[in-house]
Amino acid sequence: MKCPYCNFEETRVVDSRETEDLKTTRRRRECAICKKRFTTYERIENGFLVVIKKDGRRETFDRDKLMRSILKACEKRPINIRTIEKIVQDIEDELRKEGEIEVSSKIIGEMVIERLKKLDKVSYIRFASVYREFEDISQFIKEVNDL
Repeated sequence: MKCPYCNFEETRVVDSRETEDLKTTRRRRECAICKKRFTTYERIENGFLVVIKKDGRRETFDRDKLMRSILKACEKRPINIRTIEKIVQDIEDELRKEGEIEVSSKIIGEMVIERLKKLDKVSYIRFASVYREFEDISQFIKEVNDL
């Protein structure tokens, strides 16, 4: 594993733990040269999953992209990063459990909206406004009134 600080290619594992869901291994590593520590996560790759975008394009499912979009909606909100990681993991697990190779981005978006609506109303509105492409304030008002 290459050190993210000095790019030296030798690091050692200082600590290794399973996450709560037992699907990911968290490893603390230390660089042999600069002695800085960093964390890596290891998970089993469950095969190929393709997302069909609104415009018909297809792209490989990217859990990091999903994580970034949820983080953006939850920015400056009192939401723990582990909660967001759990949402991402739950969505990925649910998608893979379905057994389909291709999934619509609409399905993924609705899964996120469903979870954010229960978690935090502000984050929900933020995500929904981008996902549903709100064009004016009346769409915000309608969505808030529906809450």
